[in-house]
Amino acid sequence: MIRLWWVRHAPVTARGLAGRRDVPADLSDRAALERLARFLPEAPIFTSPLLRTRATAAAIAGTRPVLPPVAGLREFDFGAWEGLTPAEIAARDPALSRRFWTDPSTAAPPGGESWSEVAARVDAALGAKVLPVLHRRGAQEAVIVSHFGVIATRIAWAGGLAPRAALAHPIPHLSVTRIDLGSDGGAGRLVFVARCV
Repeated sequence: MIRLWWVRHAPVTARGLAGRRDVPADLSDRAALERLARFLPEAPIFTSPLLRTRATAAAIAGTRPVLPPVAGLREFDFGAWEGLTPAEIAARDPALSRRFWTDPSTAAPPGGESWSEVAARVDAALGAKVLPVLHRRGAQEAVIVSHFGVIATRIAWAGGLAPRAALAHPIPHLSVTRIDLGSDGGAGRLVFVARCV
């Protein structure tokens, strides 16, 4: 069995949606970061390339190795909606924004990604970049510091949920979601969702 501990990065102070935008994390809640570090296993840490995940990983790493960033673990690309608030998006693209939030499987922001595209990207990243590294290291668990949207795709996959149901799960910053896989990377089992420690 392989245990994946998915961590949502620390909060950001940027206005509007931050998908591909490389905005910094607010690491001022040292107590929360210390609790999180104590809760997580001593396992390799993977991150997306975005600063907010890399900074969060550095803050909780301790003696855990932080491995090179994995591009496929980055957040949704919100295209033309990057930096806009939900109200601004609804005013700009009312029909598309309604469809994206209620049935995101194929709807995508202008110039951005749909749920299906992100889920496929994350699947590929796990299969090509994360699981082979764990096998080479003889490791059976990993910490993955990533993003709300990415974690939601994993919850949907492991829990057999529709995208809308997975997006309805609260996934607070610095929360942990654990998903166990079979040794071949298949047959995911959701152990717990978005535990705050």
